[in-house]
Amino acid sequence: MKNNQDHFEVLRRIQKKPESSQRELAEELGFSLGKLNYCLKALQKKGLVKLQNFQKKSNKINYLQYVITPKGISERTKLTIDFMKRKMKEYDELKKELKNND
Repeated sequence: MKNNQDHFEVLRRIQKKPESSQRELAEELGFSLGKLNYCLKALQKKGLVKLQNFQKKSNKINYLQYVITPKGISERTKLTIDFMKRKMKEYDELKKELKNND
């Protein structure tokens, strides 16, 4: 379950900021660089992200960018739904607990 949450966060962050470096992604997610690399390799193996080589036109420097595949978008949607279901269940349990305490 923790892996799914990590994968969800990585996919979400890549979609928000596809130009981010691994170092920037790791920092924003609160992951070590090793953990992020591990997650990215797992997502690549599942076919959810791919690595593309881009060239910045202004300074002619090549750089790599992770791109979410259509399969990755579908998986991110599924993970989002699972996340929302989990949070709704937690909310309902807390609401029930508060009601029982009154």
